[in-house]
Amino acid sequence: MHVLFAVQSILAVSGRGAAGSCPSARLCPRPPTPHAAASCADTPAAATWRSRCRLAPARPGGPRMSVQWVVVVTCLLASILSISAQSGSRQISEKLAQNPCSSKQTCHECIQTSTCAWCAQPDFGDRKRCFQPSNQDSNRQCNEAYMIFPQNEYTVERNEELSKASKGSGYISGSSYQSSSHQESGSAYDGGFKEAVQVAPQQVSLKLRINEKYRLNVNYAQAEDYPVDLYYLMDLSKSMEDDKEKLSSLGNLLAQAMQNITSNFRLGFGSFVDKTVMPYVSTVPKKLAQPCDNCQAPYGFRNHMKLNSNTQDFSEEVRNAAVSGNLDAPEGGFDAIMQAVVCREQIGWREKARRLLVFSTDAGFHYAGDGKLGGIVKPNDGLCHMDTRGMYTHSSIQDYPSISQINLQVKRNAINVIFAVTAEQIAVYDRLREHVEGASAGTLSNDSANVVELVRDQYNKISSSVEMKDNATSAVKVTYYSSCLEDGGPLKQTNKCDGLKVGTLVKFAADIEVTSCPANRDEWKQTFQIYPVGINESLVIDLEMICDCACENPGNVGYIENAKECSGFGTYKCGVCECDSSHFGRTCECDSDNTHSDRDQAAGCRPDNTTTVDCSGRGSCVCGMCDCETRPNPEEKIYGSFCECDNFSCDRQGGQLCSGEDHGKCECGKCQCLPGWTGLACDCKATNETCIPPNGGEVCSGKGECVCGTCKCFEGEEGRYSGRYCEKCPTCPGRCLEFKECVQCMVYKTGKLSEEECARNCTFVPRVIDVVEADEEKDENLCAYYDEDDCRFAYVYTYDENGKVEIRAQQERECPPQVYIPGIVLGVIGAIVLIGLAMLLLWKLLTTIHDRREFAKFEKERSMARWNAGENPIYKQATSTFKNPTYAGK
Repeated sequence: MHVLFAVQSILAVSGRGAAGSCPSARLCPRPPTPHAAASCADTPAAATWRSRCRLAPARPGGPRMSVQWVVVVTCLLASILSISAQSGSRQISEKLAQNPCSSKQTCHECIQTSTCAWCAQPDFGDRKRCFQPSNQDSNRQCNEAYMIFPQNEYTVERNEELSKASKGSGYISGSSYQSSSHQESGSAYDGGFKEAVQVAPQQVSLKLRINEKYRLNVNYAQAEDYPVDLYYLMDLSKSMEDDKEKLSSLGNLLAQAMQNITSNFRLGFGSFVDKTVMPYVSTVPKKLAQPCDNCQAPYGFRNHMKLNSNTQDFSEEVRNAAVSGNLDAPEGGFDAIMQAVVCREQIGWREKARRLLVFSTDAGFHYAGDGKLGGIVKPNDGLCHMDTRGMYTHSSIQDYPSISQINLQVKRNAINVIFAVTAEQIAVYDRLREHVEGASAGTLSNDSANVVELVRDQYNKISSSVEMKDNATSAVKVTYYSSCLEDGGPLKQTNKCDGLKVGTLVKFAADIEVTSCPANRDEWKQTFQIYPVGINESLVIDLEMICDCACENPGNVGYIENAKECSGFGTYKCGVCECDSSHFGRTCECDSDNTHSDRDQAAGCRPDNTTTVDCSGRGSCVCGMCDCETRPNPEEKIYGSFCECDNFSCDRQGGQLCSGEDHGKCECGKCQCLPGWTGLACDCKATNETCIPPNGGEVCSGKGECVCGTCKCFEGEEGRYSGRYCEKCPTCPGRCLEFKECVQCMVYKTGKLSEEECARNCTFVPRVIDVVEADEEKDENLCAYYDEDDCRFAYVYTYDENGKVEIRAQQERECPPQVYIPGIVLGVIGAIVLIGLAMLLLWKLLTTIHDRREFAKFEKERSMARWNAGENPIYKQATSTFKNPTYAGK
């Protein structure tokens, strides 16, 4: 503040030297940011200031300032004001985060904020009109007669008792019907037939504020002997010929099976092939008349038999129906389903009956868009087009219906579709039933022999469960809770209960919340239904959204046009002015064409006297009102009477504001979390169910706290807990050592304890099994030790439901194999001797081979030697030898 005062003094001196006085300068106070400066420069007040203020030359004796000095001082001032503005904005945002009502400027904005009330008192001054009634200080400031704090209103319009179709029937004890004698005595008086009532109440009216839940209860019970209408829709292409013959013989059995469920049963029959254009069927005249042997001409859909109780007619109609043929694999079943659903009078559907449509085929289906292949581009209109013969007349005129159209009409007419298809097609129709409300699918045998069992099983599945749904608009959110068959049990978020029997009462709680007011005022009053799927009964809710105040509408007290309180230029609504297009200000005192100066106008741009920054530093003050900055991103807005609020500065998680639109919304710098979420960034689940072990128990096993849906485990003297539910403690001393000696003596007959001590000290009997394994999900503890024989033994201990110790021990110890030392010694000696002998033999062998090789070499060299006798030519022997050539050796 001292620095700001010094800078202001410098500017005052420089202002006297550089320009003449300008009494109107306060019309556009110096903006704290360059963007605000630009906004201020474009305002009418700034134009007036420029027209009135004239720059005057400096006085000769006055102080002079260089251009550089002016720039330095201006930059210094902008920096200081920017810091001050950010600080002031943070303080204001912190205050408003604690009170979401303070930023609301009109009555309808105020009451659309939960827990907020509006004060329409005329002489209320500049105090905040939107406040929290729980705040006693704010509550005392407003006269109770002028306080607008609407409450939710709930009125039951019609609530008949749950009953079966009889005379004067009803429930007693909430779960069973009254006796027949009681019913007759009650109905004999009124003498009228009473239809079954399976949903209660039947009609209520509700007035709701925005973002405030209201819980209402809905009861359902399946009535005994409730009427059933079953329409059998069959594919009569050539491949289904054997199925048709089988179905005709099973007609009576099908009727008998359904009559065992209800005595009020009706049966109908229809068939389909495909559109009679190429490429679905052959348009060659001969083929078009008879596409195959013993076949009739193809058609789209035909109603052979209206719903009635004569099963003999059903069998006869099925037997007489001729098969036909087409070219492509998919069939025109969607055309047939649409006509069978919407032609209620022609088919004969009853208002109060469970309606079953059995769709039997061995092929796929055409859907919206496939008609273009045959040149049919007109979309399906979802209306009935059936002539007096029961034929579908628009088969070649309009396209096949879409899956969403089928689903819409099935919901509107409360029909349960059962897809009875062959094993080759069951995967396709299983996916299809997920997109058709109340539909189911079953596998049909190749000749439809199991159709009776299939229909009976599917009906039992349908009737043994109830699923609640609604047709509310996007502005209304309905959440369902029920304990199903657990009477008095905790409510769980679910809209479906299974395992029901006739007469079983199921209670649902529906939380209804209006999330936003529609832009169209006509939609502030809506009527929607909560209904069990497949039942033509519902709870009708006439909803009126409390989106504005009565004093904001003409003809009510507190609504004055051209009021003197608004300077004659606006409408007085609920204590505040709504100015015309050419005026603005709290009392419409400012004219956009001719603004007037006021020394105290800046006070209207500050929330209190301690704040020195106009419009929280994020806007310009024009005629006592804040003109907030606009952001480059059009989705980001700065708003509030002092520009203190925005929808972009909230906490983020994963880069998303308030963790995404499905978690919360950013309002006035603080995340307003949607139901089920909490935390600064709405990133934490509001329930602690994820911190409770699956088998029940305390939150985080009593060893931690649930923070943002995750267990934060404690660290105690005995050790640190861990695990998803803080159920583990690796460092904690268990009871393994406590049971060790007892397990040894009782299972293995070893250890320190004698038999007498074992029987006296051990209070449990371990169960012996082959292999011991611990199941951590069941909180079992594995213990393993080595005994005096160096054998390993293991056992597991856990606790039963009563907290009693249960121990499972391994049957055999894991002992190391025994070692025979003399044998090892003798073996080593023998091995050494054998190795020595082997080495001697090897040496002897090698030397023998070597000697023999040397001897052979010697012999070879000796045999190759040649000896010549040398003679002395001088020496002559004394004898001479002559040979007689004729001597023959005789």
